[in-house]
Amino acid sequence: SRGLGDVYKRQILYVILAAELYLHCQKECYHVVHRQHCRYPYFNTGVHYTMKKRKITSVFLALGLFASLLFQVPISAEEADQSAAVEASGTISTNSISGWPQASDISSEAAVVMENTTNTILYSKNADEVLFPGSTVKIMTCLLALENTQLTDEVTMTATGVSGVTDGGASISSQVDEVFTVEQCLYAIMVASANDIALQIAEHVGGSVDGFVQQMNTRAQELGCTNTVFTNPTGLPDDNQHTTAHDMALIMQAAIQNESFRTIAAATSYTIPATNKAAARNLTSKFTMTDTGSTGFYEGCIGGKEGYTEASGSTLVCAAQRNGMTLISVVLKGASGQTAPDAASILNYGFDQFVTLSLGDSDFSIISGGDVVVPAGTGADSLTTEDSQNGDQIDRTYLFNGTSVGSAVLEVVQSDDTASVQEGQQHMQAAKDYSDNHTEIPYFVIAGVFLLLLILLIWRIVKIVKS
Repeated sequence: SRGLGDVYKRQILYVILAAELYLHCQKECYHVVHRQHCRYPYFNTGVHYTMKKRKITSVFLALGLFASLLFQVPISAEEADQSAAVEASGTISTNSISGWPQASDISSEAAVVMENTTNTILYSKNADEVLFPGSTVKIMTCLLALENTQLTDEVTMTATGVSGVTDGGASISSQVDEVFTVEQCLYAIMVASANDIALQIAEHVGGSVDGFVQQMNTRAQELGCTNTVFTNPTGLPDDNQHTTAHDMALIMQAAIQNESFRTIAAATSYTIPATNKAAARNLTSKFTMTDTGSTGFYEGCIGGKEGYTEASGSTLVCAAQRNGMTLISVVLKGASGQTAPDAASILNYGFDQFVTLSLGDSDFSIISGGDVVVPAGTGADSLTTEDSQNGDQIDRTYLFNGTSVGSAVLEVVQSDDTASVQEGQQHMQAAKDYSDNHTEIPYFVIAGVFLLLLILLIWRIVKIVKS
């Protein structure tokens, strides 16, 4: 029975037991019939009756066991299906949602796919597991720089930044007193993953690297991150620096709202013109999902960041857009060279299996929101809602089998206007008064006459039918 589930083993045992019981009863009957010397007289007188009785008993017992086996099969099959589903889902928590399209596993430790406008989690594998972020930290570094500087601002390299040239990570070999623009710095960070420039941006924006790190953690909390702690702007290994796939999706979601970030993150190459200290630098990105000439190119990818350290493994954060839907994909602790295929796989799952419904097209009380992301083929009638009063508005959450798939803010609409109600009541009273004053015959007399005529008519019809 190796390879069979417990359900099927149990069924086989039922068959064996039934056969064994039948053969045992037959054997007992044989001994009864052929017994020559028995110490109990009744064996000699009622042999044939006993044999017949035992044969009947054995047949019924065997049939009963076979019947129980047959009637148990549907239940066992259902149990087997449920067991197989649980085993297949593994750590993919979204596979356990009733009616949710079943997703295949990937090799990376943790991953998430989140829809951009509704925050609907389409795919979740260990999404809240605390892991090292690696170079994807630089997405937050660039986001804070874009929110607190102008692209044309000048950044002068100091010893703080230049120390990143020899820290064991990537750099553009900047020099002390070399001057770049913020825009050039951000391309160096996203395209070349330059640690020296990331450190210098941190000092430029935060006054110090520590001050900038504090801003990073504050901004992460503002974005709803619950398990993220930053200790540096580069992503170099630190035992105290960690994040989750879900938190990185929230950070990427904020970043892609910025058009400058989207432009920079989508670049596959960039040239920094000659500076006051060095000749022009040609930078080339190792992020393949936006490179049309690479086998890792992903149609619709609007940008991302990939990195690797021994502590974090391979990490990747990206966003892609198809058919009006934008999905954010995060893959953490993957094998080198495997995170991009994993990200593409779960993005394909999201785009192929889900659609966006705009409920605001039919509900005019919706002020904002109203979009939901649901499995393909699902209608609005499959959703439930949860409402909470918020002043003069209602915050509504749309649920698919208990899972949030969108939200909306609704205007509180009164069922009737007070003045209109009062005016209507006045008209009704005036009509009643007019009717009372102009009806010469009371209403109950009219009703009584009508009822009498109806009874006479029925009596007449019955009489005709009898005749």
